[in-house]
Amino acid sequence: MSSPPGVLRQKSQLSAWSQFGIRMGLLLVLLAFIIAVHWIERDSFRDNLDGEMSFADIIYFTMISATTTGYGDIVPVTERARLFDALVVTPIRIFFILILAGTAYTFVIKRTWNNWLMQRLQKTLTGHIIVAGFGNSGSEAVGELIQRGFDPRRMVVIDQSNPALERAEALGCMVMQADATRDSTMEAVRVSEARAVIVSAGRDDTSILICLTARHLASAVPISVVVRAGDNEFPAKAAGATTVINPVSFAGLLLAGSTEGAGIADYMADLASASGRVRLHEREIEPFEVGKALKDAAVGVGLRILRGTQSIGWWEPEAVRLEAGDRIIEIIPDHLFPRVPTV
Repeated sequence: MSSPPGVLRQKSQLSAWSQFGIRMGLLLVLLAFIIAVHWIERDSFRDNLDGEMSFADIIYFTMISATTTGYGDIVPVTERARLFDALVVTPIRIFFILILAGTAYTFVIKRTWNNWLMQRLQKTLTGHIIVAGFGNSGSEAVGELIQRGFDPRRMVVIDQSNPALERAEALGCMVMQADATRDSTMEAVRVSEARAVIVSAGRDDTSILICLTARHLASAVPISVVVRAGDNEFPAKAAGATTVINPVSFAGLLLAGSTEGAGIADYMADLASASGRVRLHEREIEPFEVGKALKDAAVGVGLRILRGTQSIGWWEPEAVRLEAGDRIIEIIPDHLFPRVPTV
């Protein structure tokens, strides 16, 4: 039996003082409501001291009855007033205690609030990016996505380290402290509705297991996995990864490229970074582009056509005619790069 997932949460846009003000404001509104009803029904109360019910007496009686059971100097004398105090004031008095009393009550409220907030956030989870692991690679990926214009509120970070989650939450991401290898965790973050999944758990075996979990729950979602051992690239592919990235291999490519000229490594880094002058862009062709050559359809410089499982270079004969369903890879200037939608 799988263990329940953690709580999905997002950094509140309200400061601690703002949240305190909201609570105090709610208490004042409830007190004002009771005072108004008591004042309207003041003939239903009797002051045992002077027989007169002034506005000050109403305020006094409201404060006493809302926080204690009263002293008996002012009492309701009609059935309607007694029912109001029993059915309305008494529950409000309990609510006051829950807000102002000790940590036991606070824990109950916080847990209920977190469950409600998690359900509310889950309803909005569609087209989001799930990041399993917020170590060096995961945090770099999130930072790069934010630079590219992706709304951090549409990213869910899963990690078991609370300091890592605090860093992700500070960026505006939704976070969950849980085990990403569990079905219940991936179901809680609605992996089947995700735009993409990024897996960088720090250990290859854990990353591959997370990939397996995500893939069997979401057969069509793109999954990118970071592995550090070259012989784990095939198992990651077999586990359902759409893209397998080996940082060591990529660093080796940059190093090898730099021996042919320093500009090659710089240009490769330029292509990969959101801060670069050019970007690599993959997209499905538009209907009006069917029949055109790759070089005529590309916004910038067309490099490759992805046709099913076939990869066609710009120099090959098939690149002179695009077909419906083709995807192309192109290099375009940064200012023309389509920003990621935030809705």
